[in-house]
Amino acid sequence: MMRVSFVALCVLALAVVIFSSETRTAEAKTCNPMKLLPCMSALTSSSPPSTSCCSRLKEQQPCLCGYIKNPALKQYVDNPNAKRVASTCGVPYPKC
Repeated sequence: MMRVSFVALCVLALAVVIFSSETRTAEAKTCNPMKLLPCMSALTSSSPPSTSCCSRLKEQQPCLCGYIKNPALKQYVDNPNAKRVASTCGVPYPKC
């Protein structure tokens, strides 16, 4: 019985971790920073953003303030490269 409870607790903890990275905004968009992976090279270098990057960035625009406030993501979305990528993609950089 104790083993079953431990396994159930582990499964519950895993579900919380997985779903805590996805939040809903007022526009009912799903915030998922993994959707911005096509932007990684542009965010970490001086390379221009791809069409896919710009598309995903526009999709995730309502989530950007949440990403900036997240200590694990802040380094990627609150830096000069991120502002350059947003500008190149025509996405206003948020003022949070």
